[in-house]
Amino acid sequence: MGLYWIIPARTGRVMRRILIDTDYWKSFVYARLAVAMGDPGCLSLFGRDAAAHQLIAEHITAETCVKVSAQGRVVDEWKWKESRPDNHWFDCLVGCAVAANLAGATLPGVIQVRKRRRERVDFGEWQRRVRDGKA
Repeated sequence: MGLYWIIPARTGRVMRRILIDTDYWKSFVYARLAVAMGDPGCLSLFGRDAAAHQLIAEHITAETCVKVSAQGRVVDEWKWKESRPDNHWFDCLVGCAVAANLAGATLPGVIQVRKRRRERVDFGEWQRRVRDGKA
């Protein structure tokens, strides 16, 4: 469990998976792109050639953010722009941000969720605790 992501227990699947709050992470990436060059938390593209970054710019701008309020909370909700069907590179960039967080990358001032590990107890030990009233 981490910052707006969780790795659920395996349930008959061969591969592990990670569930993320895509709206949070898309807003996170957009906020990183808005940070001034050289400042902490900045996400920048290499070089100054705008033509070299045209395709990724199109993918990043293929969605728009709408503020939605429900149950006393205001959250960002990301929607596709009908005129721009491709957002794959944006999704990949968001996935990279989540993977970096999963690997331990953090930003100053961003509250991290501490991972909790359950104490492992074998079945026999659990039965003894229940019998002795210590479970």
